[in-house]
This record gives sequence, C-alpha cells and structure tokens, in this order.
Amino acid sequence: MNEFNKIEFRKSLIEWYLEEKRNLPWRETSDPYKIWVSEIMLQQTRVDTVIPYYNRFIEAFPTMEELANAEEEKILKQWEGLGYYSRVRNLQAGVKEVVETYNSVVPSTRNEISTLKGVGPYTAGAILSIAYGRPEHAVDGNVMRVLSRVLLIKEDIAKPKTRKIFEQAVSEIIDPQDPSSFNQGLMELGAVICTPTSPKCLLCPVRENCAAFYAGEQNDLPIKTKNKKTKAQHYDVYIAQNEQKQFLMEKRLETGLLANMWQFPMIERANKDEGTIPLFQDRYGTHFTKEMDLGSFKHVFSHLTWEMNNFVGHGVEVSLTESCKWLSLEEIKEVPMPVPMLKIWQAYMERGKQ
Repeated sequence: MNEFNKIEFRKSLIEWYLEEKRNLPWRETSDPYKIWVSEIMLQQTRVDTVIPYYNRFIEAFPTMEELANAEEEKILKQWEGLGYYSRVRNLQAGVKEVVETYNSVVPSTRNEISTLKGVGPYTAGAILSIAYGRPEHAVDGNVMRVLSRVLLIKEDIAKPKTRKIFEQAVSEIIDPQDPSSFNQGLMELGAVICTPTSPKCLLCPVRENCAAFYAGEQNDLPIKTKNKKTKAQHYDVYIAQNEQKQFLMEKRLETGLLANMWQFPMIERANKDEGTIPLFQDRYGTHFTKEMDLGSFKHVFSHLTWEMNNFVGHGVEVSLTESCKWLSLEEIKEVPMPVPMLKIWQAYMERGKQ
C-alpha cells in the first residue's frame, strides 16, 4: 500500500458521498438550528427512527423562538419514544441561550457554540461544518470506527482520551474547501459501508487509502473494551382504573432519570417473590384489586435494566399522593410517557382493555 494520501482520500470520499448519500430531511437545509436538532436526535438513535421524529419536531417548533418558549411537557411529548430525554431539555436550554444572548443566531465559532448547554465537541463540529462550512472536526463513534481502520489506529475508543487522537486526525485531513461533505461523508461511510461488523470493503470508495484493509485487520478494529454489566431493578407496575374509566398515573421527579415523564405507579421489589400490593396501596393511597396479569417486560437503559411485572386492576382512591392524577384515555394521549410505559400501555390496549 502507498503512504496515506489525504488529497486522494478527500476526493474519493466526497465524490462518493455526493453521488451516493441517502436522502435525509436534515440534508435539505443549511439552517444551523435544524441541523442542531437533527444532530441531537441522532445521538444514540438510528437514522430510520429519527426521520419521523425530526419532521414532527420541526413542524411543531419551526423556529428557535418557538422551541425556546414552549412548555416542557409539550417538548417531551414530541420527543416521546426517543429516550435519553435530557437531550431535548438541554437542546431547549441551549436554544434559549441563543435566542437571549445571540439574538437568535447560532454562534459560528467553536469557542462560542461550545458554551451552549448540551453542545459537546461532536455537535459543535457538526453544526459548524455542515451549516457554516467551517473545517471543524466532528468525531463520533462512526467516525472513530472509520478512521481507526483507514489509519490503523489501535487505541481503545471506549476511553474518553482517545477521542483527541481522532479529532487531531480529522483536523489534519479534513477538506478545507468542502468540510460539510467531508464530515458527512465520514458519517455516511460509517453508517452504510464501514459498519461495525462485516464492513463492505469491496464497495468502499476509500479502500485504496485504508491501512486496515491492506493489513487484513478491518474486522479487528476499532479496539473497544466492553462496558460493565448493567444493574437490574425489579418492579411491579400497576395499571389501576377507577369507576370513571380513568387511570392512575404518576409524574416522575423534576430531576434524575426520565424527569417529569408520566408513568404507571411502580413498586420496586426487594426480591422477585415479594408481593407488593400492600406497598402500592400504602404509597399511592389507592386500594387495588388485581384483575389480570399483563405479563413481564424488560427495558434496557444505558446503565441499568428495568424488569417489570405488570398488573391490571380496579383502583379506589383513599388519599391520593400529590404526584399522582387520574387521567382519561384522551388525557393519557397528551402527556409524555417513557418507552417502557408506552410498551405497557400498548400491551394493555391490545390485550388487557376490557
């Protein structure tokens, strides 16, 4: 193999990207706000999943002013099902900063844009390069995977300090004339060709400049140590309906996991054989008569797993706790619920509705 040729690499990558890129809605704009929204949504979420969310979100909040002034519950409802809800809270906080401090113009320098809430090095680089055409690095897992193979970098990408190596590499090889297509090309290459397993090397436009391909090591890279096992938490979840056909719902705390989202009452079990109906009745001030089991569900977060047994029954209010409300079917459609609760609700509507 010849020594890495950044001129050839740029040319091959950008020509391939401009010819083969997927038709995605955020690629039809250079509006930094809309690109910002798309980049936040795409964190830890598949492109196919994001597309309808992005379209609905931009329709609901077409300008930064409208997002800045929106009620949190309305924003959470638009984000419902995407998970990692701190992303959208931080997005709104960052947008408010732009509206108030920068007269609704997203900053065009890394120093300024990086001060905004929720804007890390990757998001900053993506907005600056795509919206403003600045030759700034935008390094995420996709980019680290591609460049670990192209440049034969064998550092552990699970370690935060490793990102600096890749940021430096991108800064050295990025195309100063078309940084937008270059960065998006790297992302696209990682998404459709240079995939985590079984990379499609024979279709790769930059194969001639890929050290791992010539060394036969493309399937061994990147080096990434595995995370520790997630902690399991066991819950009993209660779908309690009263005489007025309303359901008991609880709003989670303002901080922490799934803050301000709505859920069915949950009781954590100390052991899997423990019955929790008395605890439920005491904590939620509601007498519960079980009518059926709705089965079990598992939901995996990044750091823990919820294992949930779900019970449907009749609820009679005794002295309702402050965090709870009885909501009608129509009202439930309007409040934001996290994915595990949406799974339970869907199962109830399909199997448990009387």
